[in-house]
Parts: sequence; structure tokens; C-alpha cells
Amino acid sequence: MRRRTGPLGNTLTLILAGGQGERLYPLTRDRAKPAVPFGGIYRIIDFTLSNCLNSGVRRLYVLTQYKSFSLDRHIMLGWQVFNKPEMHEFIGILPPQQRTGGGWYLGTADAIFQNVYILEREKPERVLILAGDHVYKMNYQEMLDFHMAKKAELTIACVEVEKSRASQLGIVVVNEDQRVIGFKEKPRENPPAIPGNPDKCLASMGIYIFNTDTLVRRVSADARRDSSHDFGKDIIPEMVADSTAVYAYDFKDENRKEVRYWRDVGTIDSYYEANMDLVQVTPLLNLYDQDWPIRAFYEFQRPPAKFVFNDEGPNARRGQALDSIVSPGCIISGGTVIRSILSPDVRVNSYSQVSDSILMEGVNIGRYAKVKRAIVDKGVNIPEGAQIGCDPDADRARFTVTAQGIAVVPKEMPL
Repeated sequence: MRRRTGPLGNTLTLILAGGQGERLYPLTRDRAKPAVPFGGIYRIIDFTLSNCLNSGVRRLYVLTQYKSFSLDRHIMLGWQVFNKPEMHEFIGILPPQQRTGGGWYLGTADAIFQNVYILEREKPERVLILAGDHVYKMNYQEMLDFHMAKKAELTIACVEVEKSRASQLGIVVVNEDQRVIGFKEKPRENPPAIPGNPDKCLASMGIYIFNTDTLVRRVSADARRDSSHDFGKDIIPEMVADSTAVYAYDFKDENRKEVRYWRDVGTIDSYYEANMDLVQVTPLLNLYDQDWPIRAFYEFQRPPAKFVFNDEGPNARRGQALDSIVSPGCIISGGTVIRSILSPDVRVNSYSQVSDSILMEGVNIGRYAKVKRAIVDKGVNIPEGAQIGCDPDADRARFTVTAQGIAVVPKEMPL
């Protein structure tokens, strides 16, 4: 078989998509975190996969683990565009192989170690490691060019974040040449700030390019130790301490806006906020950009969205959606939708009101119902006259309610 040549042809991509996503519960009750719907017609992992496709990255494996059925199906049915064996282009799914005698992946480094066999089989010069649960646009080719120009053994993609977020991320310290001279994983106190900018830190995006020999050597040594078996907690700090050639790549956003957009949608509140970003008049994340499209291949053919009823008089009803995203197959039948995202096949019936909410596939909003600041998962039927998001105490008795007051109705929950 003729293999691809050049930097990308000699690079293998591994997407880590096996986390439990406990902080996204109950959205992750029945599905893996990367398979959680986002923005109406997408899954979270579609952003990483679209970045790969747009960057020319065509040799990749997705490492899955927990509740992976819907994620596996989404990839197999929707992303076969990668599968061109004659060009040595492919997308494969890798659950824990137990080749090393282990069971579940114990951490990010262990996930790679358990799949060292794949690296030995494919023999890439470099490995691009990505997270399957972040929302952003990025050209990985440019990061690869940087990695090669610096003759790095490891390159970490980094983005500036508010200092208040440092405890949630790996924080990087660099010199004037972008070489990493310090790394702290989720520091709780005194995170190192960017010189001259005391309110900002430089954070790892969980995107790495390793030289393959370095990666195999490091994860193999880590597997023999009592550690967290994690890149951020173990591998990277050790490499920095050893004065290994570790460099930080400054994230370049393909949205081409002043504010660089990268979201780790690891909690319900951050997931909700990232979705609500999309309904702004000029969102930071542009889904309508033909130069860097975000794709969602696994979509059944559905009719266009329909808006019906425009009555006059005291019992007037009007099917309308304002400042909202409405997916194919939706019917707004005499109800009102404001600042919301509707996945396919949602029905909003007469005199009902939906505002500042996310409705997933197949949700039915009954007549006279009110839903605000809520996430309603797939297949839920909201009864006639029901209210969600109107009484916090009543919501807490039935649903998960976040610190910011977002009510989450689980998948197919009877009400």
C-alpha cells in the first residue's frame, strides 16, 4: 500500500474521547462526553474532527471508553469521509485493548501506552494528540510546522485565559523563544501569570505533538511507576524538569476574530454558555464560515423547519423563533422560541414559550408550557401547561439544577 508522504503523512493522530464526563451528568448518563449534542445538529467531537479534515489530517484513531455506543455509531456512519484505504487515509475506533494487561484507561498517558502497538504498527514520525470534547477552530498543520521548525520533542498548544480559570487547566511558563520552562497542572494557588499581564495565564489546550520515539519512551516509563498516568500531572512536568525540548504553540483561531475562541465544555454551565454563544448576532464561533466549515455528516434527511399560525385577536398565537437556531424537522406550531437552540424534530405547540434554552432531538413542548434557562435532553415530552425554569425549588425537586440556575431534564424522562 502506498503511504502518504510529507509532514502530515508521517503524523498519526490520536483523539482522546474516553472520559466519563461526570461533570456533564445527566447529559452523559447514556452517552460519552464527546457524543453530547451541541449547536443543534452537531456532536461535540465534530469540532475536532472538522479541524482534522480542514487541516488535511487524514490518519486518525479515536480512543473511546465509557458509554461509547452512540459515539461509535456517529463516527462509523458520519465520518467515513476519512476512509480512503488506497491513500492510506482512515479513521479508526480504539476501545481499551488490554494488550498491556490493564483494563480501563487510567489516564491520558495510559490511554496512549495501552495503544503503543498501533504506533509500532503505523510507524509515524510524530503523533498529534487531541481532545474530543473541546469546541474551537484550529489548523493543526500550522502547529506541526512550528513543531518541526523548533526541532521540538513535544509541542503544546496554548491559549491565554483569565487567571480565575487557572485551577481548571494546566498552566505553562515560557521564555522569549516559546520554550516551556515551567508547567503546573491545575494550580489552586498563585498560578504563574503572563509577564506584563498579571490577570492572564498561559494554559494548555490539551493538544500535543510528540515525536513518536519520545512519546513511546515516556509513556512506557510512566507505566512502570506509581503515578496518575496523566500528561498534565506526570509526563509534561517531568519533561520540563529534564530540560527536554518542549515548546508552546500560540493558538491561532480560524474564526479570525480579535477574541480567540476555545471552550472546554466540561461542566453543564460551560456547555450551556458555549451553546448560548451561538445565538448572538455576531457569535465568536462562526458556524457559517465556508472557509473553515464545521461538519455534521451523520444526519438523517429531514424536511425543512416549519413555522405555522399567525392568528389575530384575543387568543392570537404565532409560530415564531427569534435570535435562535432551529434545526431541520422542527415545527414551531403557534409557540414562541427566543434565544434558544432546537435540535432536529423538536415540536413547540400553541401558546407555549421557550426562552434561553437548549432542546435536543425529538423534544415536544406541550400547549401553554413554559421553558426557560433549561436543557431538555432527547425525547422528553413536556406536558401541557408545565413550567420548567420558573420555580427553582420545584425544579430542584425533580431535576439537576446547576450553580447558575440551569435546569437539566434527563433524556426521555417522563413528566
